Amino acid sequence: MQKEIIIAGFGGQGVLFGGQVLAYAAMDTGKQVTWIPSYGPEMRGGTANCTVVIADDEIGSPLVKNPPLAIALNLPSFDKYEPLIQKGGTLIVNQSMVDRGPKRDDIKVIPIPCNEIAEEIGDRKLLNMVAVGALLTALPELAIKDLEKALEAHLPAKHKNLLPKNYEALKKGFELAMSLN
Repeated sequence: MQKEIIIAGFGGQGVLFGGQVLAYAAMDTGKQVTWIPSYGPEMRGGTANCTVVIADDEIGSPLVKNPPLAIALNLPSFDKYEPLIQKGGTLIVNQSMVDRGPKRDDIKVIPIPCNEIAEEIGDRKLLNMVAVGALLTALPELAIKDLEKALEAHLPAKHKNLLPKNYEALKKGFELAMSLN
């Protein structure tokens, strides 16, 4: 098994952290992992993306051209990555920031209002965990409990008070995506 994932959006949306949590969860469950961040020099507000490769065996290359899985947290990311998803792949789309539907009908697009869900939980910064929770519906190799353990183990001490809200964001994203399947 090898799964390649791209997470993309603006700096400040938690793109890189979302990828790190997936990578840590996979690593902590014994999988081979690569995580490569990419962001513009302007950071917050500029473009950001990361690639995560999760595999049972050694990973030959961390580069991802046509992933089977992706998260697009804004319209520019949706426009850029929708054409690159493998046929039959899954694209989680932050419906809060994307005002159009997909152009392709050979991939599964799951629209999730990440911003609104995060705000309901009480912290708009949780939109990344909402999207990652939704992604888990297409990534059976990892369960919500794996991501919860990764958050517990790797979240900086100063943010441990946010664990319950992160868990809630993961679950809400997952549940909504499941209901749309």
